[in-house]
Amino acid sequence: MKQKTIQIRNLSIGYRRKKNKHIVAQNIHSTLYSGELACLIGANGVGKSTLMRTLAAFQPALAGEIQINDKSITAYSGGELARIISVVLTERVEINNLSVSELVGMGRNPYTNFWGTLKPEDETIVQDALGQVGACHLSERLIETLSDGERQKVMIAKALTQQTPVIFLDEPTAFLDFPSKVEILQTLHRLSRTTGKTIFLSTHDLELALQVADTLWLMDEKGLTVGSPAELAQSGCLETLFSNKNVVFDRDTYCFKINTYLQ
Repeated sequence: MKQKTIQIRNLSIGYRRKKNKHIVAQNIHSTLYSGELACLIGANGVGKSTLMRTLAAFQPALAGEIQINDKSITAYSGGELARIISVVLTERVEINNLSVSELVGMGRNPYTNFWGTLKPEDETIVQDALGQVGACHLSERLIETLSDGERQKVMIAKALTQQTPVIFLDEPTAFLDFPSKVEILQTLHRLSRTTGKTIFLSTHDLELALQVADTLWLMDEKGLTVGSPAELAQSGCLETLFSNKNVVFDRDTYCFKINTYLQ
C-alpha cells in the first residue's frame, strides 16, 4: 500500500521583496505518495520551478504548509533534509578530471565524515546505484567525456546514493535526444516501482509524461490540477496548455497535433 510522503495544504509560493510579497501561485493542495512517479507540467512562467524549489526547501513558502512524513518541512534541519530529499537540477554538470564513481560518491556526503571519506559500504552503495541506472560500465569514465544522456544517468545515480525516500528532478530530459528522453523517463518509472521512492519531476515532454506518469500535476494561471493522465486528458484540462489555435490535443491518442485544417 502506498504511503503519503509529502502533503501540501493551502500553499502559496513566490518571492519576498523587502516587505512585499510576489505571489506566483496560491491555494495549492496535493499529496505525493511512495512508489509513485508524478510529473509537473505547464506552460513557461506559471511557477513550476518555483513550486519545485519550494518543495525542495530551496526557498520558503509564502503561506501554507508542506509536510514530509507527517512533519513540517520547517522542522527539519538541513542535514535531516539531505537524508530525505535528493535533487537533480537542470543545469549541465561542468566538472573536469573527476570520474563517474567519484561524482556519484558525493551523494554519500550526508553520511560521511568532514572529509567525505567513503567506507567500503559506501562504495557498495555507489556501485549499486550505478547498476540501478544501467551505468556500471561508466564507473571509471571522466565526467567531461560523457554524453548528455550518460550524464543524466550519473546524476540520477548520485541522487540514489543519498538513499532518500524522495527524489525531485527539474527538467531531467532537457537537452536530450528523443531516445535518451524515453530511456530516462522509463528508468525513473522503474525506480519508483523497485525502490518505493517518491519521484517527482517537472517536464515539458508532455506526450512522454502522459505515457509514464502515475500522476500529473498541471499548473496554469488558475492554479494546480492533479489527476491521472487519463483523468486530465478526458477532462479537457490538457487542451488548455496551449491557447494556440495551431495546436490541438487528441484525447484518444494523448498526442498534441498540428491543426492542418487551418488555411
